[in-house]
Amino acid sequence: MTHHYGYVSALLAALLFGISSTLNKIALRDAHPMIVAGSIYLTAGIVLMLLRFTPLKDKILERFEFKVKTQEHFSRRDLLLLAFIVLFGSFLAPLSFMFGLDKTTAVNASLLLNTETLFTVLIALLIFKEKASRRSILGILLILIGAVVISTENFREVELSKGILGNILIILAGLSWAIDNNLSKLLSVKRDLLLVTSLKGLFGGSALLILASLIGIPFYIPLQSLPYILTVGAFSIGFSIILFLFALREIGAMKTGAIFSTSSLIGAIFAFLILGENFTVIKALFGILMFFGVYLLSLE
Repeated sequence: MTHHYGYVSALLAALLFGISSTLNKIALRDAHPMIVAGSIYLTAGIVLMLLRFTPLKDKILERFEFKVKTQEHFSRRDLLLLAFIVLFGSFLAPLSFMFGLDKTTAVNASLLLNTETLFTVLIALLIFKEKASRRSILGILLILIGAVVISTENFREVELSKGILGNILIILAGLSWAIDNNLSKLLSVKRDLLLVTSLKGLFGGSALLILASLIGIPFYIPLQSLPYILTVGAFSIGFSIILFLFALREIGAMKTGAIFSTSSLIGAIFAFLILGENFTVIKALFGILMFFGVYLLSLE
């Protein structure tokens, strides 16, 4: 199998995650954001943990063994690493994002959430010393520019001076997810990606729901929202994270994080097809620019 499976996996992860923005909008019409977030992560953990006890487990894991030699066992260091991944990626990041979204505008949040890609690349380059050629840097810049334009519908509505606390929380969410992305690369060499992902979902989802209960948010999910939450949990979080981890294993955090930001384009397309939201020629052109950036990365 060739190295390009890492790029394909990152794009598939972005596709599954991109769908979630549309389905979440439908689910959030009748349920509290923290309850939705916790339920989604918990669903991902339960589905993948159950899958580990079926005959499909070995078949799935065999599909993810290509270039990098994997490890079977977990050490104490790995468990500590998993604890930090859950803390940053499944608890602090969604928590900061939800409270930030409540205190700033949707346009500001969409723009600032792209800091996740920027932070992921910088951490991978400066701290984990991943190598990047000029062509890779150009590809990442094209993807990031495209993501900013697509996720920010009208730059005239961007007012970063408004809702400063909310803006800071959104940036902290991006930083937390970036830390999660880079730390997850260290666990991506484990053979049992189902276990890593299921534990991340179980612990993160449980923590969010417990916190919601402590601050007095009632656990209420209307029946009409349940199919969307289950779909997002199983596929847009669960299987998306597995594909993301495999991409981290194959091509590193820097490239995986950049390619994953194409989920903003996929989300915009699905919002147009399902919700009837606006999808302009400008977005289409910058979407093409993003995929050209992915192509440049794949040439490495």
